[in-house]
Amino acid sequence: MSASSSAPGAQQQRFAAYLDSLARAAGHLDRAVPLKSYCTGLLLPGERKSVEPMAARLAPDDVQRMHQSLHHFVANAPWSDEALLERVRHFVLPVMKRNGPVVAWIVDDTGFVKKGTHSVGVVRQYCGQVGKQENCRVAVSLSVATEQASLPIAWRLYLPETWAKDRKRRKEAGIPKEISFATKPTIALQQIRRAIEEEVTSAPVLADAAYGNDSQFREGLTKLHLAYVVGVQGTTTVWRCGEAPLSAKRWKGLGRPPKLLRRDKQHQPISVKQLAESLAASSWENASWREGTKQRLRSRFAAQRVRIAHRDYWRSELPAEEWLLIEWPTGENEPTKYWLSTLPADSKLVDLVRLAKHRWIIERDYEELKQELGLGHYEGRSWRGFHHHGTLCIAAYGFLAAERSRFSPSARAGQLDLRTQKIPPDFRPRGSSHSRRAA
Repeated sequence: MSASSSAPGAQQQRFAAYLDSLARAAGHLDRAVPLKSYCTGLLLPGERKSVEPMAARLAPDDVQRMHQSLHHFVANAPWSDEALLERVRHFVLPVMKRNGPVVAWIVDDTGFVKKGTHSVGVVRQYCGQVGKQENCRVAVSLSVATEQASLPIAWRLYLPETWAKDRKRRKEAGIPKEISFATKPTIALQQIRRAIEEEVTSAPVLADAAYGNDSQFREGLTKLHLAYVVGVQGTTTVWRCGEAPLSAKRWKGLGRPPKLLRRDKQHQPISVKQLAESLAASSWENASWREGTKQRLRSRFAAQRVRIAHRDYWRSELPAEEWLLIEWPTGENEPTKYWLSTLPADSKLVDLVRLAKHRWIIERDYEELKQELGLGHYEGRSWRGFHHHGTLCIAAYGFLAAERSRFSPSARAGQLDLRTQKIPPDFRPRGSSHSRRAA
């Protein structure tokens, strides 16, 4: 670390420059101060990162005025989330890339458990945070990752169909008219197209089976000339290497010539689980991908060239071959994970494994965004407020990512060289574990 970078106040100066850059994307000049205050509040120490406790930390002598300023900025001010995230990206990505190139785009979603039915997007649905069906809302994101760091560059709430069709609730939550129902894979493709339009450095797309199982999602990536490594379920059907559906029936001279591929009882594809179980012992190799908390992570894998069989009887041309990567750890009774990949045919197994496993980095990001930056702490019910809060959390996280990429890998929320003020001892914000008031 250079003398100048470790000098007192250097981090405050970098943070001030960062906030000045973001403020230019907020539109009106009167939004600059609350934007800077909100991002600062997210990075200060504290149990809760909703508006009220942040206001108390930022202005303990005038909590009400600060509360009104922050609340108006996040819930009502019509600034563009996309413009601010673009500014974050332009500031942070060049710093991240000093330590290595972009290696992946990562699609993921995260859930927020929420009581009641009035907060925008809340329904009973699968929530990854608790691993089961729960009353929650879910947001889809696209992140750009190097080997060491990643940054969300797009963020959007998944709006369930019941919400999309409910005019009353749409109006109460302020859902824009142009927002209609879209599946999570569709939202992800929209985010990816925008990233391409904005000339973000491209890389293979990584996603779990919730996206990889969707054939339209995979085909959409291929049409966009993006390679992928995506999870799939064991029931996914494929043709083994060297096998394919039957060609179209021979034309008999009447009607239109047949074009569609065929199957018959003796000529059928198999599931990827069946394929894995049929492989010889020599097909499996041990491979490692990164250092874990105690030791280097290793497992047993096999990679096979296959053709996807999903509804190929509606095709007139054979689908291209791609990779099927299978993980079957030693000691397990059956394979645990499957991926499809359009990486080049000469790719090495270790490269397939490294990319397939690199999706873990976004899980690390979400953990920090939620636990330390309050991504799930927003208490409002509106579409605008939910997205504004998420965008500002990502902006605050972007500063941490840049700091770590420069020279301070230990930089974390609550541990930065930022000025803090003493909070009145009797202050109890809503949502805290010590609150005397209802959340």
